[in-house]
Amino acid sequence: MSVRRDPSQLSPHARALLQSGAHHGLSRRRFLGGLGVGAAALSMGGVLAACGTAPTGQPSPGQASPEPVEDLSDSEKLLVISNWQLYIDQRRGGRERPTLEAFEEQTGVRVDYTEDVTDNETFYAKISPQLAAGQPTGRDIIVMTDWIVPRFIRQGYVLPLDRANTPNYPANLLPSLTDAPIDPEREYSAPWQSGLTGIAYNAKLTGEVRTITELFTRPELQGKVTALLEMRDTMGLILAEQGVDPASDFTADDFAAAIDVLQAAVDDGQIRQFTGNEYSEGLASGDIAACIAWSGDVIQLQLDNPDLRFVVPEAGCMLWSDNMLIPAGARHKKNAELWINHYYDPAVAAELAAWVNYICPVAGAQEAMRELDPELADNELIFPTEATLATTRIFRSLSEEEEQDFTRQFNAVAGA
Repeated sequence: MSVRRDPSQLSPHARALLQSGAHHGLSRRRFLGGLGVGAAALSMGGVLAACGTAPTGQPSPGQASPEPVEDLSDSEKLLVISNWQLYIDQRRGGRERPTLEAFEEQTGVRVDYTEDVTDNETFYAKISPQLAAGQPTGRDIIVMTDWIVPRFIRQGYVLPLDRANTPNYPANLLPSLTDAPIDPEREYSAPWQSGLTGIAYNAKLTGEVRTITELFTRPELQGKVTALLEMRDTMGLILAEQGVDPASDFTADDFAAAIDVLQAAVDDGQIRQFTGNEYSEGLASGDIAACIAWSGDVIQLQLDNPDLRFVVPEAGCMLWSDNMLIPAGARHKKNAELWINHYYDPAVAAELAAWVNYICPVAGAQEAMRELDPELADNELIFPTEATLATTRIFRSLSEEEEQDFTRQFNAVAGA
């Protein structure tokens, strides 16, 4: 699958969004990289994590159980949210965050929305001392990438969702995200946005690259290829090409065999470097001909360079999500659940997706997008087909021992 978007053919609505300040041209990851907030640090969060064993929802030995906290939602119409930067719809003039302000108008809840999540590990380190001591963090919703979610659940740092307050969730959750290894029953987590990890290439420099083997061995690509520092993305694609499902209980031998493939590509000079999302600049300039890439970056890069393409590898691609969690000790739990319910309204989800350009996790949002922006409704990087979603994999949770072992092996190849 290759997706091309010609900026000269933008729909009137899309052009209006751009003119009004809607941010199609700069992804959250690209923004952080430009600030020097470490695209590498962002992507290396997965490498540094110790996700642990399958989540139980109970505190680990030595962790403090949070004291019960009264939910003040009915008497205190407030909701405090920590999210990533540039991850909500924004417009210049009039309402700055339309979907947020619509929530406030509908519920009477005032939202204190802070963009203070810069990477998963840093944010975890920021709030975990309070959580470990059983103290409130002062936040009612936090947004974390899927690989770190089991750690929060296992340590008892998040609260289960009350389905009575979320009739839209998980009823409107995409089936491909329903049975997730990070939270099999979706008892604690609700995806905010999702994305694909696959192959990107510059069509001016090379023909279509359909497999990881092609990426790592085609002679004309030598020295013009990058791979991601995010272990789960790079290794997940290699495992899938070897016929091993990264979502299943693959073995240490399976992982070692995939490392050998990666090492060979490094030794042969095929891989130029390992990156965060700074690959986007090299891909656009022509310094990089092909790379392992994130779908949200590519769709935004295509606005300026329609020769850039995103491909779902023949063996499948990785699917990741950033998830809404309610931290233990939250004082406005019901208000947080009302927020989750609001964003699982397909019309609201479509409005958000029109701005952020990642995969929308809400079923029915594609139909709503047809009224908002028909072109975006047909963009498979925002609304993948069932056939594409059937090829996706979510990297399974790792034990602490596996995490340490796999990280050591990957870092030795990637030079991290």
